Amino acid sequence: MSLPAVAQQATTRGTGAYLRGLDKITGAVTDIEVNNGEYATLGRVTIALGECRYPPNDPSGEAYAFLSVAENDGTAVFQGWMVASSPALNPMDHPRYDVWVLRCKTASGSDSKSAE
Repeated sequence: MSLPAVAQQATTRGTGAYLRGLDKITGAVTDIEVNNGEYATLGRVTIALGECRYPPNDPSGEAYAFLSVAENDGTAVFQGWMVASSPALNPMDHPRYDVWVLRCKTASGSDSKSAE
């Protein structure tokens, strides 16, 4: 059995990711920059970025980020890959917060466009 074409797509490892967070109660939107292997806080959750990958010839295009999200008390909320173009493919399920991937950071600086 062969893997789907998407799973076989060549990717390049970014240096981090740009994420967007939403507080569903207040409506506040927060843009988050996090490096691979580091974490950021959004309200009462902590978001850890394992790595971010993107197509080699399109650093501002599709992004795939491995995220681990936990409540501040350590309760796991989400762990897995999120895809920038399809956030509903593997969404985080939390009653208050929503997080999604915007794009990867790159070493070349080609990721300098503003968050959308």
